Amino acid sequence: MIEVRNLTKRFDDVVAVRDISFQVKRGEIFAFLGPNGAGKTTTVNMLTTLLAPTGGMIRIDGLDPVKQSNEVRKRFGIVFQDPSLDGELTALENLQLHCALYNVPREERGRRMEHLLRLFELWERRKSYVKAFSGGMKRRLEIARCLLHTPKIIFLDEPTLGLDPQTRHQLWNQVRKLNNEEGVTVFLTTHYMEEAEKVAHRIAVIDHGQIVALGTLDELKQKTNTETLEQAFLALTGSTIREESASSKDRMRTVARLIRR
Repeated sequence: MIEVRNLTKRFDDVVAVRDISFQVKRGEIFAFLGPNGAGKTTTVNMLTTLLAPTGGMIRIDGLDPVKQSNEVRKRFGIVFQDPSLDGELTALENLQLHCALYNVPREERGRRMEHLLRLFELWERRKSYVKAFSGGMKRRLEIARCLLHTPKIIFLDEPTLGLDPQTRHQLWNQVRKLNNEEGVTVFLTTHYMEEAEKVAHRIAVIDHGQIVALGTLDELKQKTNTETLEQAFLALTGSTIREESASSKDRMRTVARLIRR
């Protein structure tokens, strides 16, 4: 579903992503982990058409995100780190807006919205304003929204950041159910190692713009001779606190590009 080969991204004198290659299988939950500034967000932005690579190749469901960006966007949904809902609209109105933007057939909209709101346990609050929702409810609504146009892939970029453990647990249960029942491919980033440990089929670790390990949880633990994913992660990336200069520069450029659009 996702193929990346020799992917590189430079920002002036900073190499944010350096010659990385990996594949994500259809129907797989794939975790992409790394310290701050390691290149995670830059990679996600290239996969989701927000940034053009400096070099290398990307294919999303067989399509080129640079040359076929509109077709690629139809194939994925995304939940960003920062909230992107309109708090002055109701849950239903937020979904209706997404349906219009993605040209979801009018005859399908009602059925899809009800199905997803019930799946994420928000149907009873469909007419409530989003500004009154808790953080967990907003996250569930964002995931429901990103599924409205029936994407083959969903990108979850730190989707549980700031949520309490109970809400995080519930959200991942729903993502696993979605993956199991509908075969949606999931590409996720998270700083909560136990989340990736529980939900991911395979895990890639990126550091200093390069993939330093890729495999199942058991394979990573065996490679590093550790007992948990957190221990394996620290063995692969070290325990030094990282600066966020590369990722911050990436975000600023991405915001500028979105404004120009």
